[in-house]
Amino acid sequence: MGVKAQPRIVHFRNIQPGVGRGQFVLPAAMIVIGIVSVQFGAGLADRLFGQVPPGAVTGLRLWTSALAMVAISGRGFTRSVRDLKERRAVADTAIAISFGISLGVMNFSIYQSFARIPLGVAVTIEFLGPLAVAVAGSRHLRDVGFVVLAATGVVLLTQGGHGHLNLAGVLFAGLAAACWAAYIVLSSATGQRFPGSAGLAIAMAVSALIVAPPALIAGGGAMFRPAALATGAAIGILSSVIPYRLELESLRRIPMRLFGVWMSLEPAVAALIGLALLGQHLSAVQWLAICCVMAACAGAAGVGPGGDPPEPPALGGTTRPPKPPWGALP
Repeated sequence: MGVKAQPRIVHFRNIQPGVGRGQFVLPAAMIVIGIVSVQFGAGLADRLFGQVPPGAVTGLRLWTSALAMVAISGRGFTRSVRDLKERRAVADTAIAISFGISLGVMNFSIYQSFARIPLGVAVTIEFLGPLAVAVAGSRHLRDVGFVVLAATGVVLLTQGGHGHLNLAGVLFAGLAAACWAAYIVLSSATGQRFPGSAGLAIAMAVSALIVAPPALIAGGGAMFRPAALATGAAIGILSSVIPYRLELESLRRIPMRLFGVWMSLEPAVAALIGLALLGQHLSAVQWLAICCVMAACAGAAGVGPGGDPPEPPALGGTTRPPKPPWGALP
């Protein structure tokens, strides 16, 4: 009898270039689509501010988003809520509620910023949140340089605090940045603890509730005119339902550091949408500042010269997102 052939074992790292990377194409496409969607929705929101105050637009966006996400989740939402009650899962409940709070405050803050400073500038400052996530778990000295580069960009945007930008708009963008950092981490943790879109639906419902009082106070009856309701619904779909769902699925498939690389496109897309929809022209210095922040975010996420390539997810994909880089959440 002949010798039985041994099965050939193919290791992921031995797969020819391009094959292994192919699994990143879908997450990359989802992230880019989400970026364009959210910034187009932001442009529509900015145009609506002339009819309805920013706080009211935030309410319209999040109410629409919550209803849509609950409908999309369907029975998964009901089962997850019932399961939380039956298991008395305090930790899971806290994650979902914290996720919802971060969503609500982030949306409220960035709309307040949009009403005061150009779209591209506001999003660039807001993007310091994802940058913080990218560098938080790093032990490389080079990342200090990326932080300095991002800080240089912010100084150029604000002209050292002596520019023409509205200070309140800058501060609101900074608050949105902190909430965006929390959003990335809590989105990952939510996807880990809840099936499908149930966790996101719970978080959206929480965010819709917390913005209701300021939205109703700011908007009054004006926010319930048919035209405002229709535009608010479109903003909710474009700025929340589509991007949040796509980002949640992306975080299930790729490391958060790689997520940060692709999200570095956001400030440039925001500036272009602001130019196309709102006629917001930025100076050469402001464009340079945006490029500084984008380069810092991409570099800190590990794609700059000498950067460590991000580790791919398990062969065949993963159903669980990676843990936060600093291990603060289980």
